Amino acid sequence: VQLVESGGGSVQAGGSLRLSCAYTYSSYCMGWFRQVPGKERERVASISNDGSKFYTDSVKGRFTISKDNAKDILYLQMNSLKPEDAAGYYCAAESTKYGDCTASTYKYWGQGTQVTVSS
Repeated sequence: VQLVESGGGSVQAGGSLRLSCAYTYSSYCMGWFRQVPGKERERVASISNDGSKFYTDSVKGRFTISKDNAKDILYLQMNSLKPEDAAGYYCAAESTKYGDCTASTYKYWGQGTQVTVSS
């Protein structure tokens, strides 16, 4: 199983980034998480095979998760970025609670990509 993220970088507040995750394993639930050193990992957005999408409250209306099944790529479009969005972002596959895409634990993880947002 391989999950490879890309697209991170540095932007000013209000800017946009699109993260990509190329995967070799597709599960019912796939998601994006983020983590800041010293803090717990946070689920940002997740998507199920039937297209249902789930977002943490702080990113609703600004972030969009999508999945291209033909290309095996998971995306996270991030708009109106804020300094508090800065973190390492991780792609994940297969919720440990089958069918629950809002679970905080997943089985497979990418190596992460860093997002920096300056004010």
